[in-house]
Amino acid sequence: MSIRGVDLYSLKYRLSGYTAATLGCRGWSIEMARPAKTMSLDLSVASDLTAGLIERLTCPAGKSQGFLRDGKVPGLRVRVTMAGAKSFVFEAKLNRKTIRITIGDVRTWTIEAARAKARHLAVLIDQGIDPREVDRQRVAAKVAEQAAEASNAITVGQAWARYLAERQPHWGERHYLDHVKLSDPGGRDRARLPGKQTKAGPLASLMVMRLVDLDTGMIETWAATEAKERPTRVRLALRLMKAFLRWAADEPDLKDKADPKAASAKKVRELVGKAKSKNDHLQREQLQTWFAHVRQIPNPVISAYLQCLLLTGARREELGKLRWDEVNFQWRGMSLRDKIEGKREIPLTSYVASLITALPRRNEWVFSSDSSESGRLTEPSIAHRRACAAAGLSLSLHGLRRSFASLCEWLEIPGGISAQIQGHAPQGVREQNYIRRPIDLLRVHHERIEEWMLVEANVPFDRTAARGKLVAVA
Repeated sequence: MSIRGVDLYSLKYRLSGYTAATLGCRGWSIEMARPAKTMSLDLSVASDLTAGLIERLTCPAGKSQGFLRDGKVPGLRVRVTMAGAKSFVFEAKLNRKTIRITIGDVRTWTIEAARAKARHLAVLIDQGIDPREVDRQRVAAKVAEQAAEASNAITVGQAWARYLAERQPHWGERHYLDHVKLSDPGGRDRARLPGKQTKAGPLASLMVMRLVDLDTGMIETWAATEAKERPTRVRLALRLMKAFLRWAADEPDLKDKADPKAASAKKVRELVGKAKSKNDHLQREQLQTWFAHVRQIPNPVISAYLQCLLLTGARREELGKLRWDEVNFQWRGMSLRDKIEGKREIPLTSYVASLITALPRRNEWVFSSDSSESGRLTEPSIAHRRACAAAGLSLSLHGLRRSFASLCEWLEIPGGISAQIQGHAPQGVREQNYIRRPIDLLRVHHERIEEWMLVEANVPFDRTAARGKLVAVA
């Protein structure tokens, strides 16, 4: 006999969660219908959680949330909100206070998995451990681990870029450009040599490494490779790397990753070798040949620049950055940007004045260029090397500065005079604290130096006529 629609609760059977159930009762077969989803549950009593019960669970009227307790695992509940969101939660007493911990969404967690998690939480509670604190510590440890991994992943190039940005205001332009060029990855097309690309700087291979991996052994390997082709550049690169590592060792977030002594090992210094003292300079008898070939350089700006470089003994960048407003034709003086004092005044000698007066005024720079991005002369070395090669000489631009100091000895010029003109730091107590030379006194000796060089070089120049032209300025 089959009966449909029998009230399960009146027969004292709890058979919710099934599509249909069959009961055997003295040979009778009774088929009962599945309870409706809208049928409310009694949340005051614990129930063995089933998918059907969870599906039927609704939020009690007038409340923001409701809880269905599990009859198997104490503390496990299913929470339902007014919006219908359902999740497994664990609730228990700890230190006389109720704590509630969300396990997870019912769509993600199975009932058995939620029960296992609830049992684990109950064990912690029984031991007097707050599971929430355990979670916080685990999250903090994970965050610290991720931060450590991210910190260890910092490359030398990333730290190097930060180093350059921080230190650039304290450096001169030339020193900053050395850092940029020595770490340049290269691979760009050369503007003056079509079809050829720029070569990577000596430090480029280290830039891609992790800073934490940059140790003595790594730098030794680098030095052994790079020093074979360009030892001079590698020696400079090594000095810059030493300073960089010392800086990194003082940074709070980098000090555990950088070894300040990694580039200072004895073997590294031996691999790059010692720099040989440069001694290139012009002898007295070489002045005529040098001037003859330099004055024939087709570019008048480069020709004038090189002659002025020798006759003033200035550093190449000091003279290269000379502006028109820093040249005083009326009072015959020049203001050079000095790396020692910041700025120094030197005499504008007659021949140098005539060279500068003849230059085109294309922009604010005295030694201007219509092809460079900066608008000023930046690379006179190529033309100078060609002129020296034609003259049978081997001389660098800095060799001209060395030549000025050496040639002054022929005139027995006081060492302090030539040093002040060249911008050398005062030597000795008297030079530092007592002797103060006005520019007029410097001019007396500087004019003698220039006149003597021109005579030795057999360069025709009417000094008296030139001075007359320089009295008035527009």
